[in-house]
Formats: sequence, C-alpha cells, structure tokens
Amino acid sequence: MGEIGKFIRGKRFVRTDIMEQGTPCIHYGDMYTHYGLYATETPGFLSEEVSKKMRFAEQNDVVIVAAGENKDDLGNALAWLGAQPAAVHDACFIFKSDMFPNYLSHVCRTNNYHKQVRMFANEAKICSVSGADLSKVVIPLPPYELQVKIANILDRFETLVNDLTQCLPAEIAAVKEQYEYYRNKLLTFKQIA
Repeated sequence: MGEIGKFIRGKRFVRTDIMEQGTPCIHYGDMYTHYGLYATETPGFLSEEVSKKMRFAEQNDVVIVAAGENKDDLGNALAWLGAQPAAVHDACFIFKSDMFPNYLSHVCRTNNYHKQVRMFANEAKICSVSGADLSKVVIPLPPYELQVKIANILDRFETLVNDLTQCLPAEIAAVKEQYEYYRNKLLTFKQIA
C-alpha cells in the first residue's frame, strides 16, 4: 500500500472534546460502532480551538484503524466521502491515494488484507500497527474503472444482504403468527356436553 499512497497518523483528542456541533471528527471507537464502508457525516464534532491542532481526512481519503483491543480490531477502514474535512483520531491513519476510496474500503474488509495486518500487529496492553507496517500490505490494484465497477457490484450485494437481514425478522414474525393461528384452529375443539 505504501507504493500507491501515503499514511498520515491522526492527532489525539478525547471523548470529552467531542461536541454536538463544530468540525466533524472521526473517533477510532466509532469506527466499530457507527460507521460502515463509507461516511459523509460524523456523529460528533470538535470545537474550533481543538480542531486547529488536528489532522484531517479530505473527501475521498480512507481512514484506517491502527489500534484496538485485539489484532482483529486493526485495519478496519472507512472511505470518507464528506465534502467537509473530518478530524481524525490518533489511533487511525488517513490513507491518501488515487484509488477509488469505495473500492479500497471493500478491500480492507477482506480476509487476505486482515491476515496481513494481523501479521504486522504489535501486541501489548493495546494492539497496534504502524504506518510503516501498513505500507507493506499488498492489495489488488486493478485499473481505476474496474475499481469503480467492483465497488458498485459489492455495494449492491451489501444492500441486498442488509435488506434481507432487515426483512427476515418481519418474515419470521409473520410465519410465527400464521403458525399460532393454525395451531389454535387445529387444537380448538367444541366441548362435548
């Protein structure tokens, strides 16, 4: 990855710095709980004073988690598609490249990618991976037009899977209701006097 882009570590800020308005910010903890593959908005913001000290993901940069509780937490990625720059936490890297960011975000979900990241991880109280080590990760690099096509296909699959996942509970509830209706009909008898 180091041959196709540049890793820039974010700057430190704490949860108490996060506000309801101001400069958009991406906290590494939100990478696991709030974000998917892409984002145009953040759940939190920094004050103008705090944001002056930050490093920012610009539109089409990819934010990659570099610290976590275990090796599996490392390497998750988010394509920042927001028009406004977002301050990035120091437990993340901003990856700047000419790659299609949505494609790169999908690549950073693959087993092969995570296997390489885990190989480079440093285990201590908190697991981490350096920018130098992330630079050694090898990923597929098709032509830009093919990156766009692949990302679009994967986006459609992701949407389909999410739709199915959301519909399944409603279908299960409907079938359960139907079962209960017929069970009650079949097991309800007229009393014999």
